[in-house]
Amino acid sequence: MDIWEELYNKAKEQFYPTEVTPFVYAHHVVCALESEDGRIFTGFCIESCGGVMTLCAERVAALNMYVNSGQTVIKKLIAFRDEPPTGVGGMPCGACREFLMQLSLKNKDMEIMVDYERRETIRLEELLPNWWGMMRYE
Repeated sequence: MDIWEELYNKAKEQFYPTEVTPFVYAHHVVCALESEDGRIFTGFCIESCGGVMTLCAERVAALNMYVNSGQTVIKKLIAFRDEPPTGVGGMPCGACREFLMQLSLKNKDMEIMVDYERRETIRLEELLPNWWGMMRYE
């Protein structure tokens, strides 16, 4: 089993779409990531009627990593709904991309799964060319 299969299986455990209340829906998008030290952290999407309170699975996984280990660097990340990414889905949204980059400059090199079957990935830096925050890291 390679790391991508391990990440996929860990994330899949979190997939069980749930109406928490008439206002909150969760577990319909899931994520697993590999931290710098090789540990795996997971997260799931939590949506509410108030859009600003919604948290994507990628941010929840990254926050779980930070809260539970103090780490900020991510090596690999996979996110999906009911099936693994097939080239059209699985990309972090703009808010997640921004948060992941702000969490650590090293995250620019993290691999994000694009197509699970072909093991095609993209680096976060490719999704944020000419990122505005680079000057703050310099």
